[in-house]
Amino acid sequence: MIQSRVHVSDLREHVGRTVSVCGWVNTLRLQRKMQFIVVRDSTGMAQVTHKRDDGPLEAQLEALTPESAVRITGRVVDAAQVKLGGLEIVPERVEVLNRAATPLPIDEHTGLEQRLDWRFLDVRRRPASQLLFAVQTTLEQGMREYAYAQGATEMHTPKLMGTASESGAEVFKLGYFDRSAYLAQSPQFYKQMAISAGIEKVFEIGPVFRAEPSFTSRHATEFTGVDVELAWIDGVEDVMAFEEQMLAHAIGKVAEAHGEAIAEHFGVEVAVPTTPFPRITMAEAHEILRKGGWDPEGSKVDLDPEGERSISAHIKQATGHEFVFITHYPVGIRPFYHMRPADDPDVTLSFDLLWKGLEVTTGAQREHRYDILLKQAAEKGMSTEPLQDYLNAFRFGCPPHGGLGMGLGRVLMVMLGLDSIREATFLFRGPNRLTP
Repeated sequence: MIQSRVHVSDLREHVGRTVSVCGWVNTLRLQRKMQFIVVRDSTGMAQVTHKRDDGPLEAQLEALTPESAVRITGRVVDAAQVKLGGLEIVPERVEVLNRAATPLPIDEHTGLEQRLDWRFLDVRRRPASQLLFAVQTTLEQGMREYAYAQGATEMHTPKLMGTASESGAEVFKLGYFDRSAYLAQSPQFYKQMAISAGIEKVFEIGPVFRAEPSFTSRHATEFTGVDVELAWIDGVEDVMAFEEQMLAHAIGKVAEAHGEAIAEHFGVEVAVPTTPFPRITMAEAHEILRKGGWDPEGSKVDLDPEGERSISAHIKQATGHEFVFITHYPVGIRPFYHMRPADDPDVTLSFDLLWKGLEVTTGAQREHRYDILLKQAAEKGMSTEPLQDYLNAFRFGCPPHGGLGMGLGRVLMVMLGLDSIREATFLFRGPNRLTP
């Protein structure tokens, strides 16, 4: 009779019974009189204990290698001396489903780049990595829940574009039949078209491509973006309020489902943020930084990573909050489609959201008036011809709107206290990495 599979986490319910456990060989301790095998599945680890008897089971266990995929059928026994749950499995049958080659290409001391070469093994062998993707799933679920509850429509926009978006910089060009196409840097233009199509609240969680030759711990050439666009807004404040509520809801879901496991594996407490998040203008940020000795070249300079960390540290000290919106970025460092306030045309109605010193979001109220879009594009020296399909969306009654783009990997990176976005991604893509 074939035993049905039992997960390691459920073994306590089967003491005294014969069960089958499917998993990988985690460790082997082959002693003179006893054989101890630790088997690992996605829910935990269990010890298999066999007294040597010169039988076929002894030979099968002796031939195992670390990371071999096995099905062990045996009796679950109470064993207080066993650290793994106070249980052990006394084997009756061992099936080697796929014997792992030896030696393994990575171990617990292997550096990150080599681990990324063998990412499937790296994730399989590290409970923290398994947890990361469970957290990612819950985080996305929480974001979607909030967006759905607000009446938002989930869209899937093209990743192939006929013209390079915005300035044409930092895009990947590829052959497309008899002409060229470009990978989308952002769903920005398409989600604005959805607003013009009468879909009042739009969001998308999908791939984004950036041809930036950046080798930092927070950049990737392909990542997952969380994008939102909202119509009929009264101002950019409506967009910030949507984001902080969405994040608070999603982080709350993660804390509830995985808080204890995150503390155990990452040593980090997931704190659910209170709303509203603090807000300061870019001019105020510059003033705070100058008092601390920062000396940028004029007021139109963007914050560098050190500046972002310093501002976050200041806000944390002043308010106790880990998040801060920086608002009213200068025109010179924002795209042509960001709206400018009538009483201060040198700035934009835009924001970045910093979490613990890392920028995780950029957002803005968009300029929805066709004639002003043309004027602002001309000011930046842009040709409007490649943008005509985009600009047409504003010629026939497009409502006021705004939105945001958030990096899912960066949110995970900050939430779990990771050193690099490479660890917050299943298969990382960067300037020097296209495999596996």
